[in-house]
Amino acid sequence: MTRAPGPTKPVSDHADLVDRIHTVAPRLTGALREVADTVLADPAGAARMSAAALAARAGVSQASVTRFAQSIGLASHAALRLALAEQVGRSTARGFPTDVGLQIGLDDDVRHVVTVVANADIRAITQTVNQLDPTALDRSSQSIAAARRVDIYGIGSSASVAQELETRLFRIGVHVRAWTEVHDALTSAALLTADDVAIAISHSGATSEVVEPFRLAGDRGARTVGITGDPRSAVAAASREVLTTAALETSYRNGSLAARHSQLMVADCLYIRVGQLTPDRAAHSMTLTEHISPSHAVTARRGRGR
Repeated sequence: MTRAPGPTKPVSDHADLVDRIHTVAPRLTGALREVADTVLADPAGAARMSAAALAARAGVSQASVTRFAQSIGLASHAALRLALAEQVGRSTARGFPTDVGLQIGLDDDVRHVVTVVANADIRAITQTVNQLDPTALDRSSQSIAAARRVDIYGIGSSASVAQELETRLFRIGVHVRAWTEVHDALTSAALLTADDVAIAISHSGATSEVVEPFRLAGDRGARTVGITGDPRSAVAAASREVLTTAALETSYRNGSLAARHSQLMVADCLYIRVGQLTPDRAAHSMTLTEHISPSHAVTARRGRGR
């Protein structure tokens, strides 16, 4: 079963608007990307501009300004101006700039590197929390808790997140397997039934090696859960439940790499909720395995002097 791509979920907190634009901008093209770049270059200035002025600054039509506002979940340019003004006002009141910066220069010291990376990840996780659909998360968790088998598909930078989610769910008794090679993933997907769940992890939502087995799993009747940064992507369209993540790109780190912390946050939410829904199985599984890690710990020995 598939779902049609829906509109971007409205921004739930205008204080996150600039981060939302940072997240959406890499997948915008043409005139919409020009508007996004213009707004990001001067959010406070954009908040004071009419639609005509913003269009002239970006070199696009006024209709493109309206379409840009709608692409980030706002109804109109007027709503965009209001949201930007609200964010600028909040930022000024709290004593920090609207955008602390996401770029790292060749001459920046390591403290700046740490500050930029930490701020980007904290803001991305906060945005993910604000836009995450708790009902979809709960339905996904219930499906996983009741599933005969759970497949997880992830390739490239998403593969590590798929394996992390496998580790967590396996620890609490879920029959789960992460597939990070497309032929194996397709083989497993072909064997799924309506008693199973398939999870796709892809920041772009367009990675063919993830989309192909995910669609096949849906065709076989499995309940499909997509974890993606693009609610209009192929992964989202093939999902019964969509869990949307955010990522703020920095220098040396594109969207798929920057998305990992947000994806892991969603994975942890699924894991913990499944544990809540299956307390006896989870407790039994953890009791049977809790001795393994301590039994493999190596005691440190004092080095001998030379």
